[in-house]
Amino acid sequence: MNAQTPAAGDFSGWGDWLQQQLAGAERQTLGDLSRQNAGRAAAVLVPVVPYPQGTRIILTERAAHLRHHAGQISFPGGRTDPHDLNPAATALREAREEIGLSPENVTVVGELGHYHTITGFTVTPVVGLVQPGMTLKPEPGEVATILELPWSTLLDPARYELRWVERRGLRGKSLFVECGEITVWGATAGMLLMLARALGMPGQPRDVTTG
Repeated sequence: MNAQTPAAGDFSGWGDWLQQQLAGAERQTLGDLSRQNAGRAAAVLVPVVPYPQGTRIILTERAAHLRHHAGQISFPGGRTDPHDLNPAATALREAREEIGLSPENVTVVGELGHYHTITGFTVTPVVGLVQPGMTLKPEPGEVATILELPWSTLLDPARYELRWVERRGLRGKSLFVECGEITVWGATAGMLLMLARALGMPGQPRDVTTG
């Protein structure tokens, strides 16, 4: 698969390329600490913003008081409601609630596989292209900060590391990627790596748990 990306700032080019690449990609299934258990349905939006100066991905820092994943870097998203027609509907609804991103300003270009979290959710990542310059506002009950991090870092598998973590009494390997002063790990890092692989990006994570 060709991983050559369109020119910076070419919105329609990015949309066509992402849609084509994701349509032909094999859908993977990953999970926290190698757990592959089915769980409650959820979806997240992977918002891609093709700025002229370089493409970025929107992420959030979760509020510190939340019960699950407090303070971690995440995609906007959440559990599926009964009235949601599909994962894209869930992801777009949650993105509007969490960061004020209107669905009208998102072009859904595809879905990845499934990611099973240690908290019991089966998450579908939905990839969406967002027009640059959108005004976003974090919902303080859920989001501490909205981040836009560089595609070139987050979609480079060679920048990822497998490290030991212990969560809920379980010890296992989890993915990490450093982006300046921001550390992205766990389910979010796993879903970013799913996207990188779906797009044919070269390189492999480094396993620092051995040797």
